[in-house]
Amino acid sequence: MRIEDVKFRVTDWSLVPAVEHKGEAGTSFWRTFGEGNIRVRMVEYSIGFKSDHWCERGHVLLVLEGELFLKLKDGQEYKLLPGMSFQVADDLANPHFVYTEKGAKVFIVD
Repeated sequence: MRIEDVKFRVTDWSLVPAVEHKGEAGTSFWRTFGEGNIRVRMVEYSIGFKSDHWCERGHVLLVLEGELFLKLKDGQEYKLLPGMSFQVADDLANPHFVYTEKGAKVFIVD
């Protein structure tokens, strides 16, 4: 990952407004910082959240709380618990999809 045009800063995530994003089921709330060529997010997924799309964008995602399920288009599926992460490059051939039964809080860089 090459981070370009991003000045040094400290982020107090409690001061970043949460923006609601509805899924196919449930809701997620994103606190987002973007500058240069990166976007950094603190995301909270509601109980029963299910994404409304297959994502082809690359990410580094770390689970902070709860549990998150990650499904790949080829059928592979993973359960991520606090302290677990996934990393993926932009992948048009095998996008990913997330859902949670119990809710989750994650930190994402993309």
